[in-house]
Amino acid sequence: MSSQQGPQARHRSAFAAAFLSLIFPGLGHAYAGAYTRALGFAAAPILLISLVAGVAIHMTSLELLGEIARFLVLIQVVNVVALVYRVVAAVDAYRVAGYINAYEVSAGGRLGRPRISPSTLSLAGLLAVIIVMASNHAVVAYYGSIGQDIIGCIFDPSGTAQCDEADASGSPSASGSDETPGPSIPIGTVPPGASAAPTGTIKPWTGGRLNVLLIGADQRPREGTFNTDTLIVASIDPKTKQVALFSLPRDTVNVPLPPGPAQAYYGTVPCKINSLWTTARSRPDLFPGNDQQRGFQALKDTLGYLYGIDISYYVEVNFDGFKKVVDSVGGVTINVQFPVLDDTFPADNNRLMRVYIPAGIQHMTGAEALVYARSRHGSIDFDRSQRQQRVLVSLKDQTDVNALLPKLPDLVKALKSAIHTDMPVDQLPSLLHLADGVDTTNIKSYVFSPPLYGREIVNRCGDSIDPYINKIRQAVRAAFSGTPTNDDQRVKMAEEEASVWVLNGSGQIGQAADIAAFLEYQGINASAPNQHPPATSRTKIVVYNGAEQDAPTTVAYLQGLFGVKPTLVNDPAARADIVITTARTTPDLTPPPAP
Repeated sequence: MSSQQGPQARHRSAFAAAFLSLIFPGLGHAYAGAYTRALGFAAAPILLISLVAGVAIHMTSLELLGEIARFLVLIQVVNVVALVYRVVAAVDAYRVAGYINAYEVSAGGRLGRPRISPSTLSLAGLLAVIIVMASNHAVVAYYGSIGQDIIGCIFDPSGTAQCDEADASGSPSASGSDETPGPSIPIGTVPPGASAAPTGTIKPWTGGRLNVLLIGADQRPREGTFNTDTLIVASIDPKTKQVALFSLPRDTVNVPLPPGPAQAYYGTVPCKINSLWTTARSRPDLFPGNDQQRGFQALKDTLGYLYGIDISYYVEVNFDGFKKVVDSVGGVTINVQFPVLDDTFPADNNRLMRVYIPAGIQHMTGAEALVYARSRHGSIDFDRSQRQQRVLVSLKDQTDVNALLPKLPDLVKALKSAIHTDMPVDQLPSLLHLADGVDTTNIKSYVFSPPLYGREIVNRCGDSIDPYINKIRQAVRAAFSGTPTNDDQRVKMAEEEASVWVLNGSGQIGQAADIAAFLEYQGINASAPNQHPPATSRTKIVVYNGAEQDAPTTVAYLQGLFGVKPTLVNDPAARADIVITTARTTPDLTPPPAP
């Protein structure tokens, strides 16, 4: 006698179903054989992942980081919803697998109602799956909260953020300065004919040329100081991706204030430009903004007025925080073009130390990079500002988002205490997109220091720089219009101080004066005396008494500009180092239009 048996029922592990749903919702249901239910649970996450991937695939790493920062609150909400969804999917897959097993054991209900009897071990497995799942989302929530914290501290357009780390060393709370801010003036005094200071407002970036003020602050809480020793305006053209950097030395005085109560009272910044933040912070009746904004707004408005541009945002980095940021990314490699020697560099505790940094490729820690950027003795402000710009560009070029991820905790802590800005978070993706495409190989660098852009003086503020306002504004205007210029060459020609006469040999009215004005803009000490030399068919350049040795850059520039080889002459009676005689074939040259 033989009996026929049907196929054995397949046992589906409820724990395995729950575990598969941990990997992706719906997998556990498909494993259990509930395919329609599997599709229902998988549809929502598939659509969400497809949407996010479709958007992210067209972004760079920096853009993606900006979007994450912009929608971080929404991401936190989605993270909680996703956890609940996955828990429901895992529990449902566990129950479905158990029910299908019981249903098949009861022969489809013919042997009685299916009874689900989960084992203790199986329930423990389900709990373990839920704990693992929750721990993953807890990590996301933890880093999300850190991100919200750092974003709230760094990106603060309203100036109302309260961050302990930033107050200690970043967003300033000190009200003193080691610079003399000018005469004491009663608070509340408003100049006749001037209204009270308005509330500070940010001029948002609307997609044109972006101007951002980069501030390096020397803050010493124990000494009650806050000096903005580094002031660089970065101007970026979104069409050409070119960048111009404008540096104003810390010792610059007589900087004009923009129209308003402060200008009506002071006229110009009361002392050195690096003390303006402190002056503005103590005068809410003259400068716009709240206590946290006022100093920075004054710097933006004043430098924008000096340069003839609108500065949308500022980014402030305090020196102590700068060291931490550089260390947290593993240091920075800088091409040191000229050795740095400083026997009196100010160290901690009011001590002086000797600094020597040789030329060549140098990998620096945060402390070393700060010394390289700040050293003042043994060099001029032009060199110092150039070094500061070089540090910023090197950091930008060496920033790799993927490489920074393992260092994120240290970097976050450093950034929170180091950086403060009034950029709104919703602008971050577009700003990072612009920064990511910047052409750092063709940066136009300007340092507004003597002798080209000012003169050294001594006044009640100490050793100072009196700026040539029109020359500075012309340089900024020329940089924006794309006029090719080499600021290093202009500085060298100004330092050579060769006297150049331009004589009109063409008979064309005003030609000599225009060319002299052009050469003066290029940094050459040029003039057009009222002399009438014999007419000539081609431009002539005469160099007197060995000036080609004292002013080689100037002579080479003039030779290239006019396409004429200079004639060398010894004449003790010569009153100029170089004399240029124009002709009708001499090119018409004029400086950029005055502001």
